[in-house]
Amino acid sequence: MSRLRIGVGLATAVLLLLSSAAHSIAGGRQVAAELAAAQVPPDLALGLQVGWQFGGAAMLVFGLIALEAFVGRWRGRAVSLRPVRFIGAIYLLFAAWALVRSNFDPFFLVFAVPGALLLAVAWPRADDDAPPTG
Repeated sequence: MSRLRIGVGLATAVLLLLSSAAHSIAGGRQVAAELAAAQVPPDLALGLQVGWQFGGAAMLVFGLIALEAFVGRWRGRAVSLRPVRFIGAIYLLFAAWALVRSNFDPFFLVFAVPGALLLAVAWPRADDDAPPTG
């Protein structure tokens, strides 16, 4: 596997980690403020906030799984990229659904781009079993 593919995978994993923090911290505050402004009943607001935070936690775990896989590849270990392909696929599928559901709000490309990048770099190729190359 080439160092370029591994590097793109590492950068994308870091992007997932950063986006999970932004989602949970900045996005969580915004959601809480919007729910309060809309006078949403407290039990419904709590349920929505818990779901929102779980999404951020899932994004964190996805980023950690991808990071671990690409760090392993960088170090020359034979690490399976199948979990990374699953993560890329769900990001891309979610983005497609969200784009259609939102009448193509470009915001949801924030899921499409990392999903496509993960699939592109983790898709099996003939050189995957070779040690990393420059």
